[in-house]
Amino acid sequence: MNCHGETEGVASAGGSIALVGNSNVGKSVVFHRLTGRYVNVSNYPGTTVEIARGSAPFLPESVVIDTPGLLMLPANSEDERITADLLLRDPFRAVVQVGDAKNLRRTLLLTLQLAEMELPLVLALNMMDEAEAHGLHLQTETLSQALGIPVIPTVAVQRRGIDRLEQAIAEARASRYRLTYPAEVEAELAPLAEGMPDSPISARALALLWLAGDQAAGDWLGQRMEASVLDGLAARRDRLAMALGESPADVIQRARWAAVNQIAEATIQETEATRSLGQRLGDLATHRVWGPAILGVVVFGLYEFVGVFGAQTLVRWMEAGLFGKVVNPWLTDWLTRWIPIPLVVDALVGPYGLWTMGLTYALALILPIVSTFFLAFGLMEDSGYLPRLAVLSHRLFRIMGLNGKAVLPMVLGLGCVTTATLTTRILETRRERLLAVLLLALAIPCSAQLGVVMGMLGAVSFQATLVWLAVVAAVLICVGWLAARLVPGERSSLMLELPPLRLPVAANVLVKTAARLEWYLKEVVPLFLLGSLLVFVLDQTGLLSRMARLTEPLVTGWLGLPAEASLAFLLGFLRRDFGATGLFALQSRGLLSASQTLVAMVTITLFIPCIAAVMMIARQHGWRTTAAIVAVVFPLAFLVGGLLRILLQATGWT
Repeated sequence: MNCHGETEGVASAGGSIALVGNSNVGKSVVFHRLTGRYVNVSNYPGTTVEIARGSAPFLPESVVIDTPGLLMLPANSEDERITADLLLRDPFRAVVQVGDAKNLRRTLLLTLQLAEMELPLVLALNMMDEAEAHGLHLQTETLSQALGIPVIPTVAVQRRGIDRLEQAIAEARASRYRLTYPAEVEAELAPLAEGMPDSPISARALALLWLAGDQAAGDWLGQRMEASVLDGLAARRDRLAMALGESPADVIQRARWAAVNQIAEATIQETEATRSLGQRLGDLATHRVWGPAILGVVVFGLYEFVGVFGAQTLVRWMEAGLFGKVVNPWLTDWLTRWIPIPLVVDALVGPYGLWTMGLTYALALILPIVSTFFLAFGLMEDSGYLPRLAVLSHRLFRIMGLNGKAVLPMVLGLGCVTTATLTTRILETRRERLLAVLLLALAIPCSAQLGVVMGMLGAVSFQATLVWLAVVAAVLICVGWLAARLVPGERSSLMLELPPLRLPVAANVLVKTAARLEWYLKEVVPLFLLGSLLVFVLDQTGLLSRMARLTEPLVTGWLGLPAEASLAFLLGFLRRDFGATGLFALQSRGLLSASQTLVAMVTITLFIPCIAAVMMIARQHGWRTTAAIVAVVFPLAFLVGGLLRILLQATGWT
């Protein structure tokens, strides 16, 4: 049975407003509408893996927090535990649950848990247009009365319902909704709740989390209670399990599902749904035959847009035209005339100058490439294609001990391997996170490097691009297969909801692209400048040439590349895109043949990641694991590159 009474506990002025909800329900879009700030919005679970904050213009002195997706409590994955921990630790002014209107039952399962916490709560039923397209008509007033909280229908991408949502947040109150559990559970709840320490959530909700075995709640209580007291609580939980004949978590969850079904039946009115063109295309995108065919078209389109238009047409105009013929000659002439100090001139416009190497690489060579990549990635995000890519790639990732969910870090790695390493937290087990990090470090090039690689291979032939892709993919699969058998642990299953395919909204795509370009200019360009400065210092002290000579036997003898390529691989230690751009300069000077270009691109792709990515791996898994990954990746890159050279020579490929 369940009941609710009058609401109480008006939210205090100021403070934080938490956006919580299942993955892929539009929390980040709602966050953008409420704050004007952009978060990495995607039609794929796990995009928001760190906490984003933004001021709320509609509520002075209030901050909106966008949290990682939370399916239900107890939390399972690491990103879910972040959200659970926030609810336990922070006294929020209001909690806004963003729910998927077309999946009301799944939404309500979390709603009941949040209502039991007695936090000021608002339910935003998002994607109402999609629910109606599925023939679902929701009686939001009935639902609001049943739960004792405001229920606001929204379509966040169109800003429908946002004004009402802002008003509801300002007036949010805590619901006194209460679900009655089986007698055995209720008998334990009362004394357990009385012994709970003070927390932002109700003592009853905290006791329920403890009975259900929630890790975040266990950690929180462990910091506030004596070990002997916790042992006593654990003994009571064990006795309850004995009395029930099953886990208390199962009994609690079953009672909640019964309440969810009761509320949903009173709320949902169904009519005959018509399958839209987007739904039919979405089915084709995951079809055994048509799915790979569509993926092939997508990959070819990416190659043409990023590899040909971005990496060749735009780069040629920016680097050879604007910078090569106008900006750099003018700046060199001006500095030589007005600051006739050789060391200063060399530091700014010399071979490794801050301008000629750092900014020219960052703005003239890499910026056009990442701009086209970010735009293409935004189109795939906004269309809803990415989760279908997860389904399509599930069988492949199973070979490597992962599931289709791992496609998100891999795809994000094509933007930035450092960020992608962070997003591996969406994977449920440590084994899966470790395998994903290894594959990211080994065979996933960042957008800056990928653009240079595609541009160089595109200048050779489309066949060269296919060979590069086949070799890198083969190494990825083989290493993943072997690692999956060597690294102990379990593999989780794939549970994923597919949103309908839709036409991308131009404004959304442009906002995403602009935000990512802002990140590139603020975060990556300074690294180019620091890298250039370090290379300049190494060059001035003579260390650079000495280090390059040490690597020449490996680069020239085993890889069959010109001696100048040693410097490019040396720069790759600092940043892989530095190494790629160094090889690009050699190709531009006609020093690399077609086969040498292919060997160089395979080797630099499989090269160790940049310093920032290495630091992130160490932060996530420790230096011992990081050293082991580097010890695998570095020799393997040169081994594969050398074997490819031998194969190309044997077959006469030119």
